[in-house]
Amino acid sequence: MPPEELVYFADSGFAPYGEKPESVIVERVLAIAKFLRTYQVKALVVACNTATAAAISALRSHYPELHVVGVEPGLKPAAALTKSRVVGVLATTNTLASEKFQKLQQQLAESTQVRFLTQACNGLVDQIEKGELHSRQTLALVERYVTPLLQQNVDTIVLGCTHYPFIQPLIYQVAKTAGHSIMLVDTGEPVARQLQRLLVQHSLLRDASTKPPAIRAFTSGSKTSLEHAFQQLLGLSVNVESVLTPRL
Repeated sequence: MPPEELVYFADSGFAPYGEKPESVIVERVLAIAKFLRTYQVKALVVACNTATAAAISALRSHYPELHVVGVEPGLKPAAALTKSRVVGVLATTNTLASEKFQKLQQQLAESTQVRFLTQACNGLVDQIEKGELHSRQTLALVERYVTPLLQQNVDTIVLGCTHYPFIQPLIYQVAKTAGHSIMLVDTGEPVARQLQRLLVQHSLLRDASTKPPAIRAFTSGSKTSLEHAFQQLLGLSVNVESVLTPRL
C-alpha cells in the first residue's frame, strides 16, 4: 500500500513490553491510541504480539470506530509447514504467558498433533532496539534461545515478536552451525494483507494520485535512537518527534 500515509508511534520509553504487568500494557496501548486519534487515523495496527495479547480487546471496546489489526504468533502456518511435527516459538515472556496465546497453542496442538516448544527471549528486543543485529552479544542470546529448540528436533520456528525478523540471518546461522535446516515463520506480510483487505472493504484506500504519502514518527524515548533505527533497520530517513508522557 505505497500510497498510504503512516503515523508511527514507538513507545521506546516504556519498552520492552514483554516483561511488564498486563495492566500497564493496556494503559499504554489505550493512551497511545488516544494520541494517534488526534491525527485522524482510519486504521490502527498493533504491531506488537505482547500488546495485542494484552490489550486488543480493550482497544476495540474503547475505539469501536477504528479498524484495528493485531498480530499474533504464526502457530497455524508453522503447524502446516513442519515435517518433524515439532515447532519452536520464540517470543516474550508476556506473550507466552497470555491467555490468548495459551488458548491458541492448546487448540492447535490438539487439532494438528504438533508439539509446540516455547522459548522466552529476554534481552533480545533490547539488542534489536539498539540496532545490534550482528553483535557478539546478540549472537550469544540467539544461540542460548535457539539451540535447545534444535536439540529437540524443531524444524520450524515461529518469530513471535515483531522485532525478531531483523535477526533472521543470525537464527539461520546458529541453525546451520548446529547442522540443522529450519524454516522461519513471520506474520508481517499476512498482517499487512489483512489491513489492506479492511481498507478495501470499507473503501478507505488512499488515492495514489494525491500528494505523495508521508511518514510521521513519534517516540516516548530517544528521538535520535528511533531515527537511527529507521535508517539502519529499514533504510528510511525519517524525522522523529519526541512526545512527553503527560501528552498521552
